[in-house]
Amino acid sequence: MKVPPKSDLRAAHQHILVVDDEPDILELIRHNLLRSGFVVSTAESGEEALQKINRQPPQLVVLDLMLPGIDGLEVARRLKTHPRTAGLPIVMLTAKGEEKDVVAGLETGADDYVTKPFSPQILVARIRTVLRRNDPAEEKVEEPIIRFRDLKIDLRKHRAFLDDRSVPLTYTEFHVLAFLARRPGWAFTRAQIVDAVRGDTYSVTDRSVDVQIVGLRKKLGPYAKFIETVRGVGYRFRDRPG
Repeated sequence: MKVPPKSDLRAAHQHILVVDDEPDILELIRHNLLRSGFVVSTAESGEEALQKINRQPPQLVVLDLMLPGIDGLEVARRLKTHPRTAGLPIVMLTAKGEEKDVVAGLETGADDYVTKPFSPQILVARIRTVLRRNDPAEEKVEEPIIRFRDLKIDLRKHRAFLDDRSVPLTYTEFHVLAFLARRPGWAFTRAQIVDAVRGDTYSVTDRSVDVQIVGLRKKLGPYAKFIETVRGVGYRFRDRPG
């Protein structure tokens, strides 16, 4: 009997919910995900998606933005603000590819953003990448916890704490913080930050990185001063506040 590759064995245990109001696109994505070994369910509206997620949360949601009724951004906001689904990975798939749309999607906590028209193979690869990032078995961590005074970054649990209180960071905010904090004093360009957090095939603007930094600073309170803007370069994490 032929043994499927490791990625297919892992996919067989992973449930993907695809949300789009175009039946042809739903079928295209469903077909390619099934061929890749995933368990797939579909929804054609925001309301239907939220109902299905409430009944049985998937491992990842592929979410169109332009939906009838509750649109994709509102679906994402509801998922990210509810404790049960706050960590649910979201890949947004939409024809809205302008910078402001990408920024809006990332601000809701989306893990990736794919614009139409799209390659089904690339979409599947993006989904695999997001799932690996959220799989503890795939996490390669040099040190499980980074500490700066009362700031603690737990790399295994993907959580940050201030004075032992959890800081409600999005997936991207956490990984930007962890990337900078791993090498205090080093300055990184926005492109380097994007490559480290989302991979070098991810298309994103400088503005999107700035949005993540603004969000981090707001949530870190007095520790916001650890994240320093390096003019003409990008950002760095100070080894001591300035």
